[in-house]
Amino acid sequence: MILRGLKHICVVQPLPGIGDMIWHLPHLRAIAAHAGCPVTLITKPRSAADQLLEADPAIAGVMWMDRNPENRPGLHDGVFGQLRFIRDLRARAFEAAVVLHHSHTLAFAMMAAGIPRRFGYGYGLQRRFLNRPPFLPPEALPLHPFEQATAYLKLAGIPMPEAEPLLFVAPAARAALAAKLTGRETPFITVGIGSSEPYKQWGAARFAELIAVLAGQGWRSIVLVGGKAEASLANEIIGLLGANAGTVLPAIGWSLPELAALFAEAAYYVGNDTGVMNMAAASGIQTYGLFGGTAPFSHASRIVPVLPPDGRISKEDGMARIDAAHVLRVIEADRGNLRPG
Repeated sequence: MILRGLKHICVVQPLPGIGDMIWHLPHLRAIAAHAGCPVTLITKPRSAADQLLEADPAIAGVMWMDRNPENRPGLHDGVFGQLRFIRDLRARAFEAAVVLHHSHTLAFAMMAAGIPRRFGYGYGLQRRFLNRPPFLPPEALPLHPFEQATAYLKLAGIPMPEAEPLLFVAPAARAALAAKLTGRETPFITVGIGSSEPYKQWGAARFAELIAVLAGQGWRSIVLVGGKAEASLANEIIGLLGANAGTVLPAIGWSLPELAALFAEAAYYVGNDTGVMNMAAASGIQTYGLFGGTAPFSHASRIVPVLPPDGRISKEDGMARIDAAHVLRVIEADRGNLRPG
């Protein structure tokens, strides 16, 4: 792949979640470094890439691809939406596009927009709309997205200095965090209570039991992390804690830059398998992820998977079979003890 000398390059990463975007951080930076200039990221609004990457020098800006959003029609959905997307691409006058996905409709849009150099995985029909090798072999299609993108960069001869995702934390976010933590004891733990799917949710009673034990071990500051939708869950957990409720600080609905700063200062994360869990690991802390309903993956060495004791993952009852005592055993085995320090 030859990008050196170009100044206006886009990289398309269409997977919608925060975790999906975290997975691709090393690849975005590697492409920008190879090109010798920051790149424009094209992605979906649900990825929150504008917040996640606001401090990242590899990213020149974010262009939204508004497809299949929740609870509303997308600006780029359907035939007319595709035409609008092509129009928006054409207006940017990109010199090259790198599609980190197998979608043939996205590759077609790059061609129809007149982008002269078009790179991508090249599976099936997609290859007809790309005009620059290399292309991934068919056997790479079932790989995890992180592994697919890594294999593609290797095939393209692009070095990837970062073996796993790493988030930059903006100084302004660190200052905002310091204000929010005024009067709180350190060190502190972050507990991720959010979940994108019901089968990934551990539940208020189990979280409260876990927090009570950790508070008893000497942790005087425990931060509950979740989106605005978890406000009632956070209140339920705090209500179950009784005398230990004062140890808890709810970080519900905080901005992603503030959460990145929070994780960078935390002792560790324990909680549900979410995009926020991936943020925690990418912020550099040990991350104990509860994988009862989904299989763990190996893109981040800081993620310590907590499986049901029998190892059987199930969307029906996998999270219910992980009790607090088991999570505590995993943390203790990894850290050496449950106490601070």
